[in-house]
Amino acid sequence: MTLSAEPSRPSVLLTVAYDGTHFHGFAPQPGTRTVYGELLEAVRKLDPSVTALRGVSRTDAGVHAYGQRVAFDPQQAIPPRGWALGLARHLPPDLSVRSAGLVPAGYDPRGHSVAKHYRYALILDVCRDPLLERTAWRLATDFDLELAREQAAALVGTHDFAAFRSSADMRTSTERTLHAVTLERAAHDARLVLIDVRGSAFLHNMVRIIAGSLADLGRGRLAPGAFERAFASRARADLGITAPPQGLCLQSVQLEPDAADSWPRA
Repeated sequence: MTLSAEPSRPSVLLTVAYDGTHFHGFAPQPGTRTVYGELLEAVRKLDPSVTALRGVSRTDAGVHAYGQRVAFDPQQAIPPRGWALGLARHLPPDLSVRSAGLVPAGYDPRGHSVAKHYRYALILDVCRDPLLERTAWRLATDFDLELAREQAAALVGTHDFAAFRSSADMRTSTERTLHAVTLERAAHDARLVLIDVRGSAFLHNMVRIIAGSLADLGRGRLAPGAFERAFASRARADLGITAPPQGLCLQSVQLEPDAADSWPRA
């Protein structure tokens, strides 16, 4: 008689939030503090068999996240609630698991990412605000919000975003699709301008270059039509500066399929 193979244990999928100020990004780097390293250490406190994590986005040093997605393959049969609450006991104050779920064995969130939502925060103020220094980029000059909104419309759709990436990004395919780019004042604080960028995928530093270019357009340091010129030339020099990392947050990642059994439950 042939014995059937034991089914693989489900993978765990986490939704992770962090203040990126004191992290050298998400990805593992020897000798430096990273989100990956801190999270893996906490996971191994609950299940020492786990040797690797699979994150959906390699956020840079100083960049924040509220909806980073991370998967791994455990041997311990811990329910989603146990993972979420158990990890909380072993994580530092600037890193949190917001939810946990079970997904098919070997699930890689990068391969199932449908869309990402990034938010970049500008604060329009001549004086520093110590409560926002870590999460927003302060512009001390006049900012033409309506002009920036008009210019942002050119970004929506499928374009060659070769000019919208760092020199470290060596990918040969640079066509990307943006579903929406909006600029709105925060309801709770009129000084804050929130730039929301939604798309299927992004190049390295793409959102920060978009935010920096919109900031330069709004304060008159970049001539209107810059985005159209950059699409045609594919030249980084046709755009504005790369915005600093502290204003950027990965708000959410839409995955298909998502967790089948999760905690907290809706």
